[in-house]
Amino acid sequence: MVTLRVLALDDAPALTRVYSGASIRHTTGKPLTLNQAHDKIRAALARAAETPRAQWSWGIVHESDLIGLISLRRRTPAMGTISYILRDDSWGNGYAAHAAHQVVTAAFTTVGLNRLEAMHHPDNPASGRVLVKAGFTRIGTADRETETGTVPYELYALESGA
Repeated sequence: MVTLRVLALDDAPALTRVYSGASIRHTTGKPLTLNQAHDKIRAALARAAETPRAQWSWGIVHESDLIGLISLRRRTPAMGTISYILRDDSWGNGYAAHAAHQVVTAAFTTVGLNRLEAMHHPDNPASGRVLVKAGFTRIGTADRETETGTVPYELYALESGA
């Protein structure tokens, strides 16, 4: 279905396509420029070299096409968060749920976390369905400050062994 892989600098054009159009409606709302994509990839590669490591970022690939990005961030020694974005022409195929499941497995095994959290904009219920398919349970809301004011994001959690 989809595979995850480390980003490379030549992924920048594909990353600009991911961070554009409907995909960014509930993020910054601003498309990523080619220079910003290069910076994002360089930052991900630098974080991969840190010890202790606090963040992992993978490209989501379908049939050799980079269609998204998924990240795992260690927030405490035992808890992390995941986030993801898919190019809008790849929505509705289960790719995000498949990628999230792979990251959950890595978080609970390789990374050694015992709890994951994730959230999504209230106007993006499809992202909530992705989280549920990956094993998360909705636990409430968390207020986030945005350019338009405070927004109650939907909050999900998943415990290791759940």
